[in-house]
Parts: sequence; C-alpha cells; structure tokens
Amino acid sequence: MSTRFVVDNSVVMTWCFQDEVAPYAEAVLDSLVEASAVVPPIWPLEVINVLLVAERNGRLHEADSVRFVTLLGQLPIMIDRSWPERLMKDLLALGRTHNLSSYDTAYLELAMRQGIPIATLDQKLIKAAGQIDLPILDVS
Repeated sequence: MSTRFVVDNSVVMTWCFQDEVAPYAEAVLDSLVEASAVVPPIWPLEVINVLLVAERNGRLHEADSVRFVTLLGQLPIMIDRSWPERLMKDLLALGRTHNLSSYDTAYLELAMRQGIPIATLDQKLIKAAGQIDLPILDVS
C-alpha cells in the first residue's frame, strides 16, 4: 500500500500521550509501516510547542519529549518544502472560507495541492475537507 497522505498534529500528538489514545490515530501510525506522510513546514514547531507546554504542566519529563522526537524522526514523515510564493494569500483566503486556524489551513492546503488524503482528528478540519471533497485517510 504505497500511500501518501497529510497527517496533522491532532493525530501525531495522540501518539505521545497515553491518556489521549485514539483508535483512528493508532491506525494511522500503523499505516506508516507501508505508507508515508507529508506535513507542512510548521509541523515541527507545533510538535515542539505541545511538548514544551506538556513539560511545563508536568505531563511529560524532558526525557519523554526527547524520546518522542527521536521516535518521530524514525517515521516516514516528510516536511513539504515547496511552498509557492503566492501561498500566504491562498492560505488567508482558505482559512477565512473554512473558519480554520492558520495551522489547520496549512494542512488542508497541502493535501489539496498534492491531491492526497488527510489524516486528522480535528473536527473543523474534517468539516472543511468534506466541504471541498478532500478525502479523509481511510484506515479501516
């Protein structure tokens, strides 16, 4: 199954926290044995931010964060570096149309531009994908 898909941070970060286990997110992780994922350039910053906040709140220890980042580095998740110059205006319009954050808009635009499904647990992103007939990754 040589599938490519966009994976957003709502899925990825469930892999870090045992109290946030989601069957869909676990199935997405399992699919990375044969598939690969792509993320926008903001993804590493989002991951780091969640980890730093979790450390500050006592949910994770520093070693847990380092271990998680190391594990992420072993997965077939590629950062898309081909952002066209016109993208800022496109992202602004897309985010406005679908009432999304800039971060969620980046994932949506990437999936649209590459013509690949998106893996997300974010309800606003799922709704926006449905409005433009963008498939949600099926891991059933």
